[in-house]
Amino acid sequence: MIHAASLIARFAASDGDSGFEGPSIDEFFPSALLFEGTPFEINRLMAIRILVTIVLVLWLWLATRRLQIVPTKAQAAFESIFMFVRQGIIYDTLGEQRGRRYEPIIMTIFFVTLGMNLTGTIPGLQLAGTAAIGLPLIMALVAWVMFIYAGLREKGAGYWKHALVIPGVPPVLHILLVPLEFLSTFIVRPVTLTLRLTMNMIAGHILLVLCFTATQFFFFTVLADGNLLGLLGVGTFAFGIVFTVLELFVAALQAYVFAILSAIYIQLSVADEH
Repeated sequence: MIHAASLIARFAASDGDSGFEGPSIDEFFPSALLFEGTPFEINRLMAIRILVTIVLVLWLWLATRRLQIVPTKAQAAFESIFMFVRQGIIYDTLGEQRGRRYEPIIMTIFFVTLGMNLTGTIPGLQLAGTAAIGLPLIMALVAWVMFIYAGLREKGAGYWKHALVIPGVPPVLHILLVPLEFLSTFIVRPVTLTLRLTMNMIAGHILLVLCFTATQFFFFTVLADGNLLGLLGVGTFAFGIVFTVLELFVAALQAYVFAILSAIYIQLSVADEH
């Protein structure tokens, strides 16, 4: 492996124009496509987010426009996903009565996260809409506001005591524990929601770009020059396919995790015990 890596590095350094160039952080800060230098600037990442939003709205409208008692295959597929989110995430966590109140926002979080995540594996797009911190941060703040609202709605001003004071602890320890509970509940939760989603999508994008860029380098630069080392492109291409399948799984998993944690935080805010 070390020998192969040194050979790759030597080929990359031998020709600046055709050498191997791996992914960089610049991938997540694409140049402007429209309205450059204005507050309405649209780059590739923003264009992907707008496209996903339009596709989601169109898909949900078409899927619910003509619902039938005996569902078609397309309707059955949609209903299975919808019921998985409703029953498996929202109602199982919050109960049906409370779950109905927060169902629209949690359902939106799930489908937006899923749609944005999947664009990282679509040829021509190949960048997840959640691979830059802005969108995950906004959704995390929505979840943050939602669980605070839920606690205040059901417990009133007593919510702050419920959230920060651990019952049965000697009063002197509250000096230490209350600040820790504040950090854990109101700071760490949105931060971890944001970073978990963003970092997973960044890592997935880098792996895919690395594999397919290396494949192109080996086949069209190294092998084209008659060097059999270019056959390593078969391996990098195979890894690219494997990581694509893995990224599809991660995309769905992260949407599930984000949605269920949002529901769990609401449940913790309204629970009878700390």
